Amino acid sequence: MNKFFLEYPKSISSPRRRFVQGLVAGGVAAAWGPLAQAASMASETRSRLPVPVLSGNDIQMVIEEKAVNFTGNGRVATAINGSIPAPTLRLKEGQDVIIRVTNKLSVPTSIHWHGFVVPYQMDGVPGISYKGIAPGETFVYRFKVQQSGTYWYHSHSGFQEQTGMYGAVVIEPKHGDPIRTDRDYVVQLSDWTDEDPERVFEKLKIQSDYYNIIKPTAGSFVDDVEHSSLSSAVKKREMWNQMRMNPTDLADMSSMGYTFLMNGTTPAGNWTGLFKPGERVRLRFINGASNTFYDVRIPGLKMTVVQSDGTPVEPVSVDEFRFGPGETYDVLVQPRDEAHTIFAQTMDRTGYAKGTLAVREGLSAEVPPLDAVQWLSMSDMMGNMSMGGMSMGGMSMGGMSMGGMSMGGMSMGGMSMGGMSMGGMSHGDMPMDMKMDMQKHDMHMGHGGAMSNPLAKPSEAVHHASTEYGPSTDMRVNTPRTNLDDPGVGLRKNGRKVLTLADLSTIGGPLDKRLPSREIELHLTGNMERYTWSFDGLEFSKSTPVHFRHGERLRVILQNDTMMTHPMHMHGMWSELETDQGEFQVRRHTIPVQPAQRVSYLVTADALGRWAWHCHLAFHMHAGMFREIVVS
Repeated sequence: MNKFFLEYPKSISSPRRRFVQGLVAGGVAAAWGPLAQAASMASETRSRLPVPVLSGNDIQMVIEEKAVNFTGNGRVATAINGSIPAPTLRLKEGQDVIIRVTNKLSVPTSIHWHGFVVPYQMDGVPGISYKGIAPGETFVYRFKVQQSGTYWYHSHSGFQEQTGMYGAVVIEPKHGDPIRTDRDYVVQLSDWTDEDPERVFEKLKIQSDYYNIIKPTAGSFVDDVEHSSLSSAVKKREMWNQMRMNPTDLADMSSMGYTFLMNGTTPAGNWTGLFKPGERVRLRFINGASNTFYDVRIPGLKMTVVQSDGTPVEPVSVDEFRFGPGETYDVLVQPRDEAHTIFAQTMDRTGYAKGTLAVREGLSAEVPPLDAVQWLSMSDMMGNMSMGGMSMGGMSMGGMSMGGMSMGGMSMGGMSMGGMSMGGMSHGDMPMDMKMDMQKHDMHMGHGGAMSNPLAKPSEAVHHASTEYGPSTDMRVNTPRTNLDDPGVGLRKNGRKVLTLADLSTIGGPLDKRLPSREIELHLTGNMERYTWSFDGLEFSKSTPVHFRHGERLRVILQNDTMMTHPMHMHGMWSELETDQGEFQVRRHTIPVQPAQRVSYLVTADALGRWAWHCHLAFHMHAGMFREIVVS
């Protein structure tokens, strides 16, 4: 095979058109045999089998196996009260709630309340906050509901979330919701595989691109020649081959292994939310997927974003938004036509979840084609290319000429921006505790030359821990980008108004007005060939806890030294995202960090106990991108 081309598997000729759209009545209903078959033949949809709703101060939940059929192949899923998704919880801010969870599985289980402010013993992470729920046992969660908005819950045991154990939570504000609407729908997106998730994970460990069906092809090479020239097309291929990386490595999983669901319904099932002309509809989007980023739009309708991760934001009108596992967005729409498609295509453009807003059941609107696949850019690999580069294993990209484009480092006095050595001092061997507190000693010049608080702005200097120089890390970014206004690969300049983090502004500002007293910098790292994921090159099993001092205000800097976007979720405490100038942006519980990007957020360590901190891509978390936080 020519080294410039990587062909699709023979069985998949057009991945953007061929994916499993599932059964019309796919899901729990399809496991009913002849009854489900009759429903399918009559074009009945699962939208007529709404997700159960639980409310009150004392809630009963039973976890057990359930027969399902999403694709034509019968499988066993993990359900709560017999439902996939699990029942939606309707709670009210300020109430004291008791949730009794009984485990009827043959293995331990758990429930984590994603984004909830609860005592750590109620957080639901086995090995961190409690031991989990053993087979045959009932665990009683007790906590006061201290927030309002759209949240969700899921298992934190094994891959049970992937097999169906996830549900929505809607919390009504104590003094009534200021957002007035005529209709209110939860739209929970997820992904389903007919394979055993453990087996999927084993395949990724053996061959990390096993499910990647959008590799560069001879056809894309011809397209490059037509749009540029033969020489530039060849140089482009040579560049990526030299780095031994795939520019379309956007997701670990694709439609080759997944069917994409909306409220537990396949695309063929066409989940439907009803409305009357002129009504204002609230859609509570929850990404409950295990491993899928979705790009969501409703062709022909503007969406007004009013909440982000459960917190109110200044309304912003958009055509489209991207969100990863763990994130939530509430949007308002005013449908005009009889039917509108809710279209959620995957980041890698191999499939989609879909539903319909309609004036009556049985209607559907046109489904747009999947967008073309975009390659990762060099800024996704190296960040600010004009200021330095990237190192890969033992090969530095800082002074390498690639395709006629010089990636040389910029020397400033004793500071080499390409290699990030300052005055002869190497930060590559910096120990973790020194790295965490080093910013205390950095001084910035304020207005008029006066000295200002050194922590008023996040640090710009990149500090690679010595643990990043090992087999678990295959690249390091020396000059990351800090832009929050980038919608991400595949969404740039697509002709639509796409939401970015820079568009979000939490109403009321930060919860804590204090400046941070210290700064912690951690790098998101990985090795695609080994399929290892980590913080600072250390998988969870090799790591030690990160310590927060109770009551302190601190800054967390996350730098992504990989080619993939990671939705980072810190349990127990809010993450208040800031700009690179230290200005408050938005309060979140899950923050997506794009390739070669450096983001910072402030945290108030007001929650005593042990907390999890991890990438919310399930396979990345299980492969090691997980840390424990101890607040004491």
